[in-house]
Amino acid sequence: MASHSVVCWDCGSAVEDPHLSVCPRCKGLLTIRMDLEPVKEMRPEDLRGERMGVWRYAPFMPADPANKVSIQEGGTPLYRASSLGEAIGVPGTHVKFEGLNPTGSFKDRGMTIGVTHAREIGAKVVGCASTGNTSASLAAYAAKAGMDCAVFLPAGKVAAGKLAQALFFGAKVLSVDGSFDDALDLARRMADERMIYLLNSINPYRPEGQKSVLFEIMDQLSYEVPDRIVLPVGNAANIWAVYKAIKELEEVGWIDRAPMLTGIQAEGSAPVARAFASGSADFVPEEHPETVATAIRIGNPVSGRKALRAIYDTGGFSATVSDDEILAAQRLLGRTEGVCVEPASAASVAGLAKLRREGVVDRGERVVCICTGNGLKDPDSMTLGARAPMRCGSSVEEAARILSG
Repeated sequence: MASHSVVCWDCGSAVEDPHLSVCPRCKGLLTIRMDLEPVKEMRPEDLRGERMGVWRYAPFMPADPANKVSIQEGGTPLYRASSLGEAIGVPGTHVKFEGLNPTGSFKDRGMTIGVTHAREIGAKVVGCASTGNTSASLAAYAAKAGMDCAVFLPAGKVAAGKLAQALFFGAKVLSVDGSFDDALDLARRMADERMIYLLNSINPYRPEGQKSVLFEIMDQLSYEVPDRIVLPVGNAANIWAVYKAIKELEEVGWIDRAPMLTGIQAEGSAPVARAFASGSADFVPEEHPETVATAIRIGNPVSGRKALRAIYDTGGFSATVSDDEILAAQRLLGRTEGVCVEPASAASVAGLAKLRREGVVDRGERVVCICTGNGLKDPDSMTLGARAPMRCGSSVEEAARILSG
């Protein structure tokens, strides 16, 4: 296992208790400090004996591969999206499709490390609050590890495909009155009582696995750094994880510059984007977040301040998109590239299109849009605005008339 320590992101204090998710001294967020001295003696090709996926990058991970709880997560495709790029005016557009992870979202990257760590410290029951993808992923990895799993979902706010996954994998699902933030508050209080080991992204080990999406992008681009990486932002841990991976690759000398990290939020759930627009390093929570993109319907993002640091430090940007823009981008991606994503994932594509129209993004940029989840997670959204099936008799003539019309 790579040597590491847990420290407070705010005050820098070392934290020894593996069950804590916040600093006992200042209540600040925690992060992992990796000892990367051994990696400085390596090159990227030294890792390529392992299949592409999270565990290829074990020297950057705070968990022992000998204990790993894995369902072969990661190794997702990076598409050169030429038709999409021409349609939105950025020909150098790429799409990193995280919907092809085992449970259909990027959350699997964090869960393989988080649940492996839970196994290493002897946890018996793991839990999380979720808008859907986290619960589906944790339930699967808990099943793989032979652990009990409890998930706390905001009542009536989770897409059916995601709820079905959590139930299918055997989690105990609690439907909580209120928003995601209310569900997370309950989960955190359960963790404080040591009744569950909390594996939301406030857990510092979760984002460590999510770093691997950046490592893979660089691997797939032969370590030619793109100009910009665009991500949907909900609870904001993913953009922070990508930033952390960039800083680690810079530290070991594998890259010499950072891409501009660009975080996109839905208009009805946009505390990070509003903070960026005002030039602030902190955000004001959204009291009643609403958007069709349920995976990013989060008003008080745990990693919001970390996300702002990532955006500012890389010279990036943050913006909002409307639900109509999200759904239009979802359809455009499907009809130009054959890639089916859930609405939250399409926020990155919608954001790129909007920022190109506004002149923030140059036509000549090389851009990677991270699309975080599979469209089958939220099948209802896929039919919004779609053409209805057309009634047809059994004759060739009638079929030909309909198709030609």
